Amino acid sequence: MTSELFSKFERRGSKLDPNAPILGAIGSLQTRLARSKAEIRAAQHLRYEVFFNEMGARAKTANKLLKRDKDFYDRFCDHLLVIDTKNGDERIVGTYRMMRQSQAEQAGGFYSQSEYDLAPLLGHHAEARLLELGRSCILPEYRNKRTMELLWHGTWAHAVAHKIDIMFGCASFDGTEPETFQQALSWLGENASLDAVENCQPKTADCINLAEIARDETAPTDLRKAMGQMPPLIKGYLRLGAKIASHAVVDRQFGTTDVLVVLKVDQINPRYLAHFGVDASRFAA
Repeated sequence: MTSELFSKFERRGSKLDPNAPILGAIGSLQTRLARSKAEIRAAQHLRYEVFFNEMGARAKTANKLLKRDKDFYDRFCDHLLVIDTKNGDERIVGTYRMMRQSQAEQAGGFYSQSEYDLAPLLGHHAEARLLELGRSCILPEYRNKRTMELLWHGTWAHAVAHKIDIMFGCASFDGTEPETFQQALSWLGENASLDAVENCQPKTADCINLAEIARDETAPTDLRKAMGQMPPLIKGYLRLGAKIASHAVVDRQFGTTDVLVVLKVDQINPRYLAHFGVDASRFAA
């Protein structure tokens, strides 16, 4: 993080709402929802630092000027924060964007619908309460188990509060060359596919059919290599019991390859429900 951006980030952090309800805490880390435009802007600064400065995504002119990863959907979403309160300071170190179905209706659709046709999923679960997850990012020095657990805990607490039935969203591989994570994509196509009746097709030809991705057909997918290529967030979803749509979509702007992840609450691995608490009480402050 540049010193200029760091300074702006810290000044914004000093304005965090001291009365905001805490969803969970581990040590000096807390997770809660953003409560003001200033807090959302701080989360957008963090996203810009990770996605554009660190990962090399191509920023639009407005994003460059603001030094913020900002888009149309932000105004309709809830923004989960992980905050480090060490030494009396308050610094946003992680964030996750969440959109409930009622918010998507106000926005004219979910963000994921820019990449996938969600009609089969939405139609097959017409009565379900849905929550879209996206824009997950954590500062490099905080990419550890504690921060990730708090992001999961905050997400689960939000899902419990709104009686969510299905969580879904796009999760990313870093890069646009499928051979880099060929084993991982093959494994997903073989072992984690959504049922055909609810599978969502990509809206672009710049995509990869997970069932057909080229590999050495004389040898099975190597589990160790596949897991080594799998991003931590996607591995976390898989452990919970998530399924993946049939195609990965290449996002040239962000320099990623995205997969659509679908997690049904009633199919979450009981081990993880026990860990976080059915009522999201494990790390409650």
